Amino acid sequence: MEERKFVQLKKEEFKIKEYIKGAVGKSKVSAVSIEYTPIGEKIVIATSKPGFVIGRKGEKITELTDTLKKQFKLENPHIEIKEIDKPEFDAQTMADEIAISLERFGSLKFKVVAYKMLQRIIKAGALGVEIRLGGKLPSERARNWRFAEGYLKKTGDTAKIVDRAEAVAQTLPGTIGVKVAILSPYKKIHDKIVINEELKQKITENQKIQKIKTENGNNKKKRN
Repeated sequence: MEERKFVQLKKEEFKIKEYIKGAVGKSKVSAVSIEYTPIGEKIVIATSKPGFVIGRKGEKITELTDTLKKQFKLENPHIEIKEIDKPEFDAQTMADEIAISLERFGSLKFKVVAYKMLQRIIKAGALGVEIRLGGKLPSERARNWRFAEGYLKKTGDTAKIVDRAEAVAQTLPGTIGVKVAILSPYKKIHDKIVINEELKQKITENQKIQKIKTENGNNKKKRN
């Protein structure tokens, strides 16, 4: 019985999250989390565009709260906004923006869309990024395309720090799947090698001195 209650609870949470994402709009909501407190349900919406979520004088927040009470039978929902300072490091936001661009400009320009987003993320300071597109691109036969740049860990415990997300674009030729993986510069990489610039300079100078000594020695041998 407990398992059934738990599954039912997760189903309800999934419906609430999907409703909030649909009501606010694609690319405006990165993630939705629900916490249960003694005074009611705490719903945290992570977004890079808090103004769109809140609305004028909090109109959208009020509408969402009323809907959650009536449609989803929540007793006392309290919505909080968590602003994303750097949307370029948020995989879900970037995946949604790629999907919107593909729907707007068409699947024929998928390379332009992907490369522009790739450069935008790298210029923002990301250590690595990978964009994968799957679908009828550009022919009638479905294909997978990969666009990547920088350092991106894929295996081991370090791979867990990579932010990954998926999105779907509905275009005229068909559905296109979008996968984005981003390694933020704020993440700590345990196996990262840091080079001491002073030590590097000393080693380079020593190598130059050793090279000069070797050349001088070879010249003396030739003279003898």
